[in-house]
Amino acid sequence: MENSLPVTATATTTTSPGQQARSQTSSLVIVTILFFMWGLLTSLNDVLIPHLKSIYTLSYLQATLVQFCFFGAYFIVSLPAGMLIKKIGYQSGAVTGLVIAAGGCALFYPASMGSYALFLLAFFVLASGITILQVAANPYVTVLGDARTASSRLTLTQAFNSLGTTVAPIFGGILILSGAALTAVEINALPAAEQTAYRSSAGAAVQMPYLMLAAALLLLAILFAFARLPKISHTEEADTGVSSGKASVLSHTHLVLGAIGIFLYVGGEVSIGSFLISFLGESHIGGLTPAVAAHYVSFYWGGAMVGRFIGFAVMRKFSPGKTLAFNSAAAIALILTAIYSHGSLAMWAILAVGLCNSIMFPTIFSMALNKLGKFTGQGSGILCMAIVGGALVPFLQGYLADTLGLNLSFYVPAACYTFILYFGIRYAGMYSNKAE
Repeated sequence: MENSLPVTATATTTTSPGQQARSQTSSLVIVTILFFMWGLLTSLNDVLIPHLKSIYTLSYLQATLVQFCFFGAYFIVSLPAGMLIKKIGYQSGAVTGLVIAAGGCALFYPASMGSYALFLLAFFVLASGITILQVAANPYVTVLGDARTASSRLTLTQAFNSLGTTVAPIFGGILILSGAALTAVEINALPAAEQTAYRSSAGAAVQMPYLMLAAALLLLAILFAFARLPKISHTEEADTGVSSGKASVLSHTHLVLGAIGIFLYVGGEVSIGSFLISFLGESHIGGLTPAVAAHYVSFYWGGAMVGRFIGFAVMRKFSPGKTLAFNSAAAIALILTAIYSHGSLAMWAILAVGLCNSIMFPTIFSMALNKLGKFTGQGSGILCMAIVGGALVPFLQGYLADTLGLNLSFYVPAACYTFILYFGIRYAGMYSNKAE
């Protein structure tokens, strides 16, 4: 990875203060909608996984290829996206990301009449667009207004991202899972021609929602293309961290462990979300239909949204490391409760893990970048690439679900949170002591 210096984003405008304020407000509205949209698109995967598993009579392992292709795009596309943005600019980059994401949504139309492999291609294209969009759009949050209120604007946009992940399961449950689904045994009992007809009919349920999303993304691309956004420039900062004595970014132990933490956190969070509908449908848990279970998945993602505001208040009194360790321990306890209990207790225990997830990503991220100095930019890139955990960890849980059973497969996310617990305890006093 290219060695980069930390940079400060600045905005350049030629308008009057009043015009600039109005422009910034309208631009912030557009950017906030972008955050909402990619939260919605990401969370919709949790609805599509059980739907595609039913249509194509997939194993759990095969079904998790959805997340493998989706989050694998983050790992593959992040670096090329950065180079693209550097060449064409942030605003054009955001428009490009939106258009590619819209193309990915449009691919769901032919995919629904074809094979599972076409769906996986559509997921990869969609996620590639979202990756470019995130690389391009994130800096605007900091420059659209007073630098002193950048943190509050970031909290607002992240809250709307969580709102997207919360409403997506409801949206998907109504539009995609509302029809009666046949079991694998019932599908296999049908003649070959009827199996094909059923898969085509069930796949068609995906067409309209994703065509609507494609249209919405194209509309946002047009709005973003014509929005009078400030030009973003970067200035290099001096090395004010403790990194001057370090030979490379990987010599910072807390960054390396933080990257592992991001990998496992994203993997654990996505893995639980991927199997929630199937878990809630188990007869000894809730016996819920996929359409009903999808509504409950909103509690999982909604908990993360609520927890961010709670965590903001808590971390004003307690160190980030201690808060992270507490949330991790709570998540482990809740997962073990879900594994070894049944009925409502197991159902609400696994849903409550979403509340524990709330502060983990930003906390691990900030702790891992603490006092990196000139290596901050490079460290940030490493942490972003670690999001690929969302592709690989669900794959492992899918394999265990097929071999050991769905309940015991939840030991995988429990193990992920165990490492995060260790990370939080190890660096509980990070902001008062020097990082390694």
